[in-house]
Amino acid sequence: MNKNIVPALSALAVIGAFSAVVVAQEMKPDRAIKYRQGVMQAVGWHFGILGGMAKGEIPYNKDQAVRSATFVNELMKMPFDGFIPVSDTGAPTKARAEIWKEKAKFDKLAQDMQAETPKLITAADAGDVAALRATLPGVGKACSNCHDDFRSK
Repeated sequence: MNKNIVPALSALAVIGAFSAVVVAQEMKPDRAIKYRQGVMQAVGWHFGILGGMAKGEIPYNKDQAVRSATFVNELMKMPFDGFIPVSDTGAPTKARAEIWKEKAKFDKLAQDMQAETPKLITAADAGDVAALRATLPGVGKACSNCHDDFRSK
């Protein structure tokens, strides 16, 4: 196994365990907001690496692409734990009230997006920047579908 992935997956396991403990307690709205924002920032970081490679702004590196794709795939399972009912206020947030009014639609868009992110790993593992370039728009569209309806600009 890639020596860089083991520490990273260990860190994700710790974060996951921590988040389960926090959720088990009564979570304050500001902590939920900060949690989901932190996860989304990490997603943006790794999606930015993949996008940079696809655009030719960053030299394509298969190992780095697989690593970032894997992180995006795993991280996108996490932010939704932070969308607890009382977390529409309590800290600055771009989350719109429609999330809680249209929870079924929000959850469906999250599932749709989570179905797209494994394709990033497959494309990155192909070792061909063209495969990555072809996959990114579908994942980006799945993300923007949710942002369009549930995130303030």
